[in-house]
Amino acid sequence: MYDVFKFLHVVGVVVLVGNVTITAFWKAFSDMTRDPKIVAHAQRGVTVSDFIFTLTGIALIIIGGYGAALIKDIPLFGSFWLVAGQILFVISGLMWLGILIPLQIRQARLARSFAESSEIPAQYWRDAKTWLIWGIIATVPLVAAVFVMVYKI
Repeated sequence: MYDVFKFLHVVGVVVLVGNVTITAFWKAFSDMTRDPKIVAHAQRGVTVSDFIFTLTGIALIIIGGYGAALIKDIPLFGSFWLVAGQILFVISGLMWLGILIPLQIRQARLARSFAESSEIPAQYWRDAKTWLIWGIIATVPLVAAVFVMVYKI
């Protein structure tokens, strides 16, 4: 059963980190077109993919990681690498909850309003830039958590 939970944990990491990186890439790529229809469509895709894949990845990471630890009776705070991995995961999550999700909601609302128009408001571009910068910043602790967990530092 331990291997099942470990597998779920690893799949969750792949889904989460894969989604946050590719979503940022495609959003930036579509934003560069400056075409309201393309940008609005991509923003909708970002919202949907984050809801489906980010939440699924988070759930699998938590269920798999804590499940594996419970099965093997591994103390969650007994090793630096376990503590560091959890802290880095939480740091990234707090950035998403406090900064990125509110920005993404605002961008989605703006995108619905300009989807059929010929102009994207300046507020969208400010939010898009901030979202991309904070998205990169929030991804760093996720990648660091993967490193710490794989190498058991």
